[in-house]
Amino acid sequence: MKKFLLLLSFSFVLILAACGGDNGGDGGDEGGDDGEAAGEDGEETAWEPEQSIEFVAPAGAGGGWDTTARMTAQVFNEEGIIEEDIGVINREGGGGAVGWSYIAGQDGSNHHMFVGSPPLLLVPLNGQAEQTYEDFTPIANLIADYAAFAVRADAEWDTMDELFEDMREDPSSVTVVGTSSPGSMDHIQFVQIADAADVDITEIRYVSDQEGGALTQLLNGSVDVFSTGVAETIEQVRAGEIKVLGVTSEERLEGEVLEDFPTMIEQGIDSTFINWRGFFGPPNMDEEAVTYYQEKFRELSDSEAFGEIRDQYGWNEMYMEGEEYQNFLEEQNSEMEALLNELGLGEGE
Repeated sequence: MKKFLLLLSFSFVLILAACGGDNGGDGGDEGGDDGEAAGEDGEETAWEPEQSIEFVAPAGAGGGWDTTARMTAQVFNEEGIIEEDIGVINREGGGGAVGWSYIAGQDGSNHHMFVGSPPLLLVPLNGQAEQTYEDFTPIANLIADYAAFAVRADAEWDTMDELFEDMREDPSSVTVVGTSSPGSMDHIQFVQIADAADVDITEIRYVSDQEGGALTQLLNGSVDVFSTGVAETIEQVRAGEIKVLGVTSEERLEGEVLEDFPTMIEQGIDSTFINWRGFFGPPNMDEEAVTYYQEKFRELSDSEAFGEIRDQYGWNEMYMEGEEYQNFLEEQNSEMEALLNELGLGEGE
């Protein structure tokens, strides 16, 4: 009798357990295979980096890409916006193409990015790179930097209009130097402004010095004008070695020295040139990872610490992501293609 009651009790327990499992089935299935991705409240945990992150500057140390990558990584880590370590590496060559090729080889990685700017459009458009901006995952644009056109302190020109007056008569009488190749940024930023000033841009003499000697050429009189970034002129202006005839921002920049640089617009030249800088990931980056990084870049852009970095380098805030960023890149690509074709430097020319 005891054995019978024991067996009956055991069977009753089994029935209760089975019923309990059935009653919880609907809720349990939601957690199912995604249990590891669920938090205590049952919601999926957002994607986060699982290893150190690598930022690539597709050029040597000290330039705009390098500075942007290093300052961004510094603020991310020091402010605790991203907890994982962020390393910055330089992969120079080909006007950026070497670095882009490296990132393209990290297909599907959620832990690699590079700093991009107008050469990402220009270099492929003039046939000097295999990848185009469309081969990468745009994440977020951070800043707007601007071009500056400098001459020796004792040069005969004091304004851009004086310079362009001579160039309208004889475009080849003035030699312009930059650190980028013909058809890339230092060349195109000057050409775009000159075009707006009615200079025959096909006759402009542009010298490429990618070995770091452009400023030396200006100072020793080998060339007449240095087309560069605003930040690269500050110390030489302070030293009284050069003067900046104009910058390509819409309004005057803020900060010591920078505030003295006149814009093209205030000199009657209705044109600007934005050296935008943002971050791109490899092809096929996970959407969840893109969302994560966009949130972090937005937080960084809004931070006081990065605001101080922008002020230090004369950068303006220019945050974009998603469809806005994609549309901007498409518009910029069309504009650059038209300008290169006018110069006879387009890929099909």
